[in-house]
Amino acid sequence: MFRIDRNLTADDLDKALRADVIEGLSVEPKRLPPKWFYDERGSALFEEITGLPEYYPTRAERAILERHSQEIAEAADAVALVELGSGSGVKTRLLLDAMLGHGRLKRFVPVDVSGAFLASSAQRVAQDYPGLDVHAVVGDFEHHLGLLPVNEHEGPQMLAVLGSTIGNQEPDERAGFLRDVHATLDFGDSFLLGVDLVKDPARLVAAYDDAQGVTAEFNRNVLSVINHRLGGDFDPEGFDHVSRWDAEQEWIEMRLRSRTHQHVRVADLDLEVEFFPGEDMRTEISAKFRREGLTKELDTAGFTLTHWWTDPAGDFALCLSTAG
Repeated sequence: MFRIDRNLTADDLDKALRADVIEGLSVEPKRLPPKWFYDERGSALFEEITGLPEYYPTRAERAILERHSQEIAEAADAVALVELGSGSGVKTRLLLDAMLGHGRLKRFVPVDVSGAFLASSAQRVAQDYPGLDVHAVVGDFEHHLGLLPVNEHEGPQMLAVLGSTIGNQEPDERAGFLRDVHATLDFGDSFLLGVDLVKDPARLVAAYDDAQGVTAEFNRNVLSVINHRLGGDFDPEGFDHVSRWDAEQEWIEMRLRSRTHQHVRVADLDLEVEFFPGEDMRTEISAKFRREGLTKELDTAGFTLTHWWTDPAGDFALCLSTAG
């Protein structure tokens, strides 16, 4: 069975983009949210990034799922899997296979902001798993958690956020998101979270600044999105890609650094912006975690960490918590 709820329209996305660009280009230092990387070209570039030798997170998380998905299925003992930011769902199939093999899974709820992409990937899941109820939801999980079709069936749910997506949020945003996830679940439900771990800064920086320059193109693509969708006249090649490790915050920052003095106009917003030579605009943070700190964050939100799995190199972790 396949069905799809649409809590986010193209008009909603346009309004959100406009608001983010107006706000981000009007503050100092300038910033843009990373979710606007992902038009069709941006998504293709990110898929290319995941296969680069420097970019370990996707391989490491998959290695954990290949080794431990059965343990995850047994520990969660869930009748429904809700995945936020489901994307292509490649890694998710390892979970689905294990949970179906465990014998209790009845329903899969993939959630993503891209309606066309989600519909296509979710329909493929429904075709490949004919006994599974696939209930896709188009929505922004930072705003639409309360609209998710959870707890419709008796039995425990497992909500999953893979790929260290949570690392893109600043600490206050992350705390609010974890509280919202907890409020979405019932007592005893499970929360599966993928997180990238603190490691050698040189490896971290290289993962976000590959030798082939794919990440640089991915970073500059946010300017192309603004040009295409809002009538901007950014020159993407007028900005250098910068990846730096913030040791105090323990996160990677991606920035775009203006090469020259530039005046940019965004016609649809009637907005003019000035960039000075060497001025940085932040486009992404990617926080890295330690077990002790993450345990405290989960505890504050009402979760109890029960399981912790890492890849053989200890680069990445999947942690399972229960809602108290």
